[in-house]
Amino acid sequence: MSISASNRRFLEACSELTFCNPFLPQRIEHERNALGDDFQPEEELAWSRNRATHLNERPNVVLLTQRASQLAEELRTNFAHSPPDNENLISRYEDLVTYVLFYRHFAEQTESSLWTAWSSTRAARKWTGLAQCWKSYLADYEHFFHIQGCQPLAQQSADHLFACLYQVKRAFYHIFDCILGDSRPIIELRSQVWQSIFTHNMRRYRQSLYARMSEVSTLITGPSGTGKELVARSIGLAQYVPFDIESLQFVDDTQQRFWPLNLTALSPTLIESELLGHKKGSFTGAASDHQGWLERCQPSGAVFLDEIGELDLAIQVKILRVVQDRDFSRIGETTFRRFEGKFIAATNRDLAIEISQGRFRLDLFYRLCADRIHTPSLRQQLDDRPAAIHDLISMIVNRLLADEAQDVTSEVVAWIDQHLPSNYAWPGNIRELEQCVRNIIVRNNYTPLSLNQSSSTDPLLQWIQDAQQRNLTIAQLQSAYTTWVYQQLGTYEATAQRLGIDRRTVKNWLGNTQ
Repeated sequence: MSISASNRRFLEACSELTFCNPFLPQRIEHERNALGDDFQPEEELAWSRNRATHLNERPNVVLLTQRASQLAEELRTNFAHSPPDNENLISRYEDLVTYVLFYRHFAEQTESSLWTAWSSTRAARKWTGLAQCWKSYLADYEHFFHIQGCQPLAQQSADHLFACLYQVKRAFYHIFDCILGDSRPIIELRSQVWQSIFTHNMRRYRQSLYARMSEVSTLITGPSGTGKELVARSIGLAQYVPFDIESLQFVDDTQQRFWPLNLTALSPTLIESELLGHKKGSFTGAASDHQGWLERCQPSGAVFLDEIGELDLAIQVKILRVVQDRDFSRIGETTFRRFEGKFIAATNRDLAIEISQGRFRLDLFYRLCADRIHTPSLRQQLDDRPAAIHDLISMIVNRLLADEAQDVTSEVVAWIDQHLPSNYAWPGNIRELEQCVRNIIVRNNYTPLSLNQSSSTDPLLQWIQDAQQRNLTIAQLQSAYTTWVYQQLGTYEATAQRLGIDRRTVKNWLGNTQ
């Protein structure tokens, strides 16, 4: 069987769209290739939520879905009369139908719309919306893949593909709605989070890796206030969950998949108890058996260890064993239990320094760093795209005052433009920006900590004063400036990028004022 050259080009483009990373600029290029002259140009480099984003689907996606549905029906009709014998055509047809199934049955769904009713007992919960979604999806799956006179045209079973497509929807929702901004550093961050979930090869992921990704730990680094927990949450809530066609439910309770533990908020004893659990009587106050988060976490869930750079060395040894062997014991027990979820860890510390000074175990680092993500500072985002601050402020204001968002956003932006320097470092990053917006809304004023320190002991003011009085050597000047930039950005890598030098030079210059 032969198809037209235009349909073949469209098939190839749809195949790329089905498996591409939606947060990379290449996604829009694939749309352009598929639609040709009908493609509607877009201002954004890649998909992102900003003040111009609307709830309606993007016009190019609407047109693509219409054409994909038409071509899928056309090819199905042709296959019914002349079964295909070209393996490449069959594979491209499966990709096309997968694309159609996603936009017909999943693109508009959210977890809250599917989780519509349940009884007070967990065992009796019913995913009524999910059952309806499965029924309509299965009808289309059978329609396109089980054609009379043809061998089955799908490599993946209906339930597995259903779970995969629902996972894509969940992942897109959490990344798109939680990681905000449209600067290049944020575009790169969203694409990295997507890869942490699906790898760079989604076709391979769907065939085999979906069952093994919980074994790959993720380490998130970056300055404080840059959204490391949002990144962890996006990954943790988007793990693969098998679908059971008998009960018409996912096999895990998808409402309890993410278990965050802030290590700086607890003593070492409490960290161990919350993480591993304990046996009754194992220590003073252990009045009953206690399930730790490793035990409560389901196979499709994730435990998030925030600020792992603060972890006591004795507990690091126990974490290493869990990450390495997936086994652990409650405090006071000798029975081994199995952890089958995913480990996600985050820190704002430079772990290379912590390791060199004996505060962090090198073997634990190597167990955690199979998948690494670095969250960019707000200053890095604004250096790439200064107008990004307007979009971020708009989204912050929308959460507080949706009805008056436009006017309030203009007021906040005008105040910041008038009162803060254009190159203000925003050392508190997005967290500081959120508080700045609230301060301006409440008091029409915001005083950054660094600008509120008028004492001569302020390091910034001191070295600038020394430089004005020509009391510094070149070595002292470069060291003082490097130290100040490092204090604002928090890592060697970010400081090196800002100053245009390598990280080893940054390390050598820090604090070298003699």
